[in-house]
Amino acid sequence: MTDLSNIDISDNREDLICYGFDSSFVLGVNPALVAWPRSVEEISRLLKYALEKDMSIVPRGAGTAMTGAAMPLRSNTMVISLEKMRKLLDINTKNMSVLVEPGILNGTLQKELFCLNFFYPPDPSSLNFCTLGGNVATNAGGPRAVKYGVTRDYVMELEAVLVDGTIIRCGGKTHKRVVGYDIKNLLIGSEGTLAIVTKIRLKILPLPEDVVTLLVSFQDTADAAATINKVLSSNIIPRTLEFIDKGCIKAVQSYKPNLITEAPSALLIIEIDGNIPTIKREAERVVAICNQFKGNAVLAADVYSRELIWDTRRSISPALYNLKKCKTNEDIVVPRDRIPEILLDISKISEENNTDILCFGHAGDGNIHVNILTDSREGQDKEKLERILKRLFEATLKLGGSISGEHGIGVTKAPFLSMEIPDRQITLMKEIKRVFDPQDRLNPGKIFQV
Repeated sequence: MTDLSNIDISDNREDLICYGFDSSFVLGVNPALVAWPRSVEEISRLLKYALEKDMSIVPRGAGTAMTGAAMPLRSNTMVISLEKMRKLLDINTKNMSVLVEPGILNGTLQKELFCLNFFYPPDPSSLNFCTLGGNVATNAGGPRAVKYGVTRDYVMELEAVLVDGTIIRCGGKTHKRVVGYDIKNLLIGSEGTLAIVTKIRLKILPLPEDVVTLLVSFQDTADAAATINKVLSSNIIPRTLEFIDKGCIKAVQSYKPNLITEAPSALLIIEIDGNIPTIKREAERVVAICNQFKGNAVLAADVYSRELIWDTRRSISPALYNLKKCKTNEDIVVPRDRIPEILLDISKISEENNTDILCFGHAGDGNIHVNILTDSREGQDKEKLERILKRLFEATLKLGGSISGEHGIGVTKAPFLSMEIPDRQITLMKEIKRVFDPQDRLNPGKIFQV
């Protein structure tokens, strides 16, 4: 029997309850055990023990998943929480890379790098709560993805543990590598269903010389959508281009009245970074485009003003919980030039179902967070929600989009996977899963319907 001595592990009822759910609305079950390893060797032992005891394993970061990807569905499960593996192991500014453990918070790394005049571009809105291991598991993005890309674009190397306890390393320290199948990229976005990531080497970039932040208000949502398309087709690549609709604006006004004093129909947050002469010229062009579409652009005068704008953006999700008992957050993505059409479709779906559907998100790369507000998820509300989701995903796919831009599939989107992915490809994915995890022990019930 594998020795688990010196590993933090618990079967206390309080711990089992706390690790039986995540940030989604899905009802899971309490696991049989919770473990808090501090090294790859301890994780290897835990997986060997789980194999001996015929247990399922659910890896977990901070539990901020919106799709139920970080919670157990079977009672005979060991949750392996990586929250105590939070070391920043190495910063190599010459090779422009860092080596981290999976439990370190995204925001913690950002702060450490800022002191060295570097930064790590992927910045989910939950950066002060989400872990880098969780970011890898879902291939997370964030507002800066429009210019800099998502997590996958920055992962150079992964250390991971397979279901039988074997430790593997894929990728490396080099910035280019084409040797065999790309197992590293296969693990990114796999939601903990193939292996448990234990170390992550990431690319970093020098901080831009300066950043210009604009908050632009519109009295017509269509004008805001047109502005998005015009900016992106004018040879300007903004650092961020965020969209906030009227419902979200009102929610933030009630939640934090000091953040927004007016109530336009839509807001855009547009940031440009780079060398000072260039971004000054580009900012002037962006303001001219906003004026063309009746937008009122206000420049953030200092760092405090910029943070106030981003505090507004990051307050949206918690603010929406004050409007209704239940908030279902979807993260559809469409081609950037189809944003006006999807916003119009969402408005029609809202009217047809007499349900508030509020939108915000990363308009610069077509990733819109669609928030469906209901009084419950039972009875007629459940039927209505299912009908709305199906209509939303149909409209998204019709425009050439995808049902998930950064949250992944988890449990909540598993019933809709076949709407986007052909059966043959789903079969290939399941066959890959069986190669890594033939007995379906690692995060079972996620991505594919049971």
